[in-house]
Amino acid sequence: MTRLSVEMLAADTVEPITSAGHAQLGIAVLAGIAVIVLLITRFKLHAFLALTIGSLALGAFAGAPLDKAIASFTTGLGATVAGVGVLIALGAILGKMLADSGGADQIVDTILAKAGGRSMPWAMVLIASVIGLPLFFEVGVVLLIPVVLMVAKRGNYSLMRIGIPALAGLSVMHGLVPPHPGPLVAIDAVGANLGVTLALGVLVAIPTVVVAGPLFSRVAARWVDVPAPDRMIAQRPSEDLEKRPGFGATLATILLPVVLMLSKALVDIVVDDPEHTVQRVFDVVGSPLIALLTAVLVGIFTLLRPAGFAKDRISGLVEKGLAPIAGILLIVGAGGGFKQTLIDCGVGQMVLDISKDWSIPALLLAWLIAVTIRLATGSATVATISAAGLVAPLAADMSTTHTALLVLAIGAGSLFFSHVNDAGFWLVKEYFGLTVGQNIKTWSVMETIISVVAGGLVLLLSLVI
Repeated sequence: MTRLSVEMLAADTVEPITSAGHAQLGIAVLAGIAVIVLLITRFKLHAFLALTIGSLALGAFAGAPLDKAIASFTTGLGATVAGVGVLIALGAILGKMLADSGGADQIVDTILAKAGGRSMPWAMVLIASVIGLPLFFEVGVVLLIPVVLMVAKRGNYSLMRIGIPALAGLSVMHGLVPPHPGPLVAIDAVGANLGVTLALGVLVAIPTVVVAGPLFSRVAARWVDVPAPDRMIAQRPSEDLEKRPGFGATLATILLPVVLMLSKALVDIVVDDPEHTVQRVFDVVGSPLIALLTAVLVGIFTLLRPAGFAKDRISGLVEKGLAPIAGILLIVGAGGGFKQTLIDCGVGQMVLDISKDWSIPALLLAWLIAVTIRLATGSATVATISAAGLVAPLAADMSTTHTALLVLAIGAGSLFFSHVNDAGFWLVKEYFGLTVGQNIKTWSVMETIISVVAGGLVLLLSLVI
């Protein structure tokens, strides 16, 4: 991923748009974030509008001319959408293809047929992690919860013993592994290498999901012992299909973009010659745009055609897959605008100075900032975007691996303690039929475990690589 926010916009962002001191800038940042938090939580305003207004408020509090604040916001918005907008769209299409073709159900049924007894929580975390690669968190929840409820009911399992591993798999993928929107935006903001970030993200994700999923589910099942609610067992997408794609073809399609992007990272390390033919080829096929586009095109033949989809139905599916991401694209774009306003106001230099004066490790600072914004706004995406904008200057002197770890530290912090201001909190509560207290003891604690374990692993990795 290129440094869009630095290279493309360098001419417009060489000098800060204000000459405010650290104290005024600090107050401006707090005021801008407070405006966003207040609008989202108190007035229930859409995050896109809240981020837009908060960006202008930040510029005003920092003493920037309004026209320059507007220019910074729109420049950042455009650069962010240009960098990740197409990738989010392609990911949404691939996820829709996976769901509607019955491919996701095929993976679920195949793995569950091989699992049973004590291995069932491990099977659920494996299913959620694989399916969670191309799916947005909310889509993954809607897709997997009926399976969780059916397995718990038919197998007489504790709902938490089966549900927590599935939620952990989805949440870890959402926060740490591209091509999910949060990690993609953070990669773009700090100029990280996507392949290296993906590889390290998977490395951190595996132990994190084991601890927060199957292991914590034992404790959660003792804390909250509830049956699966009958009213929430919904129809699965493939129940209306006469046939569906095979397990091997579906799995290969899901993993194809990951393999291509990791291959590019490996070739970059082994060949290390930008002019070499092999590296130039993999720079193209392993770029996130080509990798995801290839997976979508392959999916037409491996997912949709085997499920009996005609050409007109394929076109309609793509259109339906794009419709729900309009809000996500606007939020991500506005977050990029907020990030650029932060940078242009000189906040980046302020963060650099503070980190030096306080001797706070950059990775820990990034995690703490993301945690704070996550607790305040309830949105992992807003936390990731805002934190990435604040700490982006810290990546200037970092190695490739440490820049990737900076992205993962932000992602880990963005998952900390989901509570009543997070839409995901209520989604899980209603699907599982829990009280607010029960949801905090299970879902909220699970999210906190993910954040702390992943953050700790990132710090440990920073000591050895």
